[in-house]
Amino acid sequence: MVPKFCTQTSWRPALHLQHTHNFTRCYAVASLLGGLKSSSWCCFSRRLYYKHIHIGGIEVHGERRRELVRLKSQPDEAVAHEDDISNATLVWRAIKLPIYSVALVPLTVGTAAAYLQTGLCSAKQYVLLLSSSVLIITWLNLSNDVYDFDTGADINKKESVVNMIGSRSRTLMAALLFLGVGSMGLVWASMEAGNVRSMLLLASAITCGYIYQCPPFRLSYRGLGEPLCFAAFGPFATTAFYLLQGGSTRVETLPITGTILAASVLVGITTSLILFCSHFHQIPGDKAVGKLSPLVRIGTETGSNVVKMSVISLYSLLFLLGICKALPITSTFLCALTLPMGKLVVSFVSDNHQDKTKIFMAKYFCVRLHALFGAALAAGMVATRLITRTGLPRPILT
Repeated sequence: MVPKFCTQTSWRPALHLQHTHNFTRCYAVASLLGGLKSSSWCCFSRRLYYKHIHIGGIEVHGERRRELVRLKSQPDEAVAHEDDISNATLVWRAIKLPIYSVALVPLTVGTAAAYLQTGLCSAKQYVLLLSSSVLIITWLNLSNDVYDFDTGADINKKESVVNMIGSRSRTLMAALLFLGVGSMGLVWASMEAGNVRSMLLLASAITCGYIYQCPPFRLSYRGLGEPLCFAAFGPFATTAFYLLQGGSTRVETLPITGTILAASVLVGITTSLILFCSHFHQIPGDKAVGKLSPLVRIGTETGSNVVKMSVISLYSLLFLLGICKALPITSTFLCALTLPMGKLVVSFVSDNHQDKTKIFMAKYFCVRLHALFGAALAAGMVATRLITRTGLPRPILT
């Protein structure tokens, strides 16, 4: 955690910033002494602390260095407002429990599509896949905090797990542990189902998560996070879960149908919308460290229009897929009932895209849309199977 000079009584190494050897020695002395409150020493240390800053292995000069220093010494209004937030709220934000819908929705939709195709479902397989997926999402959240901490993007993010516990190494170790255990669960499920295609799809989804945030790739810093998110949680994960549930129901080769492909695209769109809206309140920090998120490139006003067009495209595609009979009519109807939630997302972002405090909630409105839309999509498939028991979609790819 970056030390609060002149005020706090014990210092910890600033793990996300690399410094010259001279500063490292001075900082080590200060760390050993601890509890220093001398204003003259603190002011000297602060000047020395910001003299040489490296981000991602590259020394930062000029405007980017001054911007990073400014963000730390003079946080914006939104950050200043968060000084009043309770520890319980910060813990809740750090856990990001609503975000775990991105693990639940692809699995539920994939399972419902398998049930539509086979009429069978394995509760044991569902629980195993859900547990493993939750562990993988935990790895994504923790490692994202670690690597954003390394670059300085989370310098003022109070709910960052690294900032809260004060240890980058422990956070990274926990993240890797979750990744290892979660991957073992997915491999086990794939072996039980005897489906190699599902294993390859899940490996592709995890790879998307890795290159999204981890060095040396960090593709999220190039504005490629949303396409990776779409692929990982849409076509890759949703289709893989469909195959795994089909494999667990004693069907030797479950075909990849137009229904599962259509459903996976819709799941990918709603998931990517969550990520896109999570950038609105992070623009100053992203700019300071050179993170070229879509909103850094286009600004909040254009970003609000992108959200509007994305929601319109989501429901337009839904009706088109329903007309083409790629989706069951029940899924189309139930998903259409979530239209007020989609309208709420659009209006909230449009009204508050310039308010750095209120716009923080945009991603949570998107989470609600994602969860409701996914539940409606899955419920429609189950209802179709229960009602008709016939008319299964013809496979378009095997």
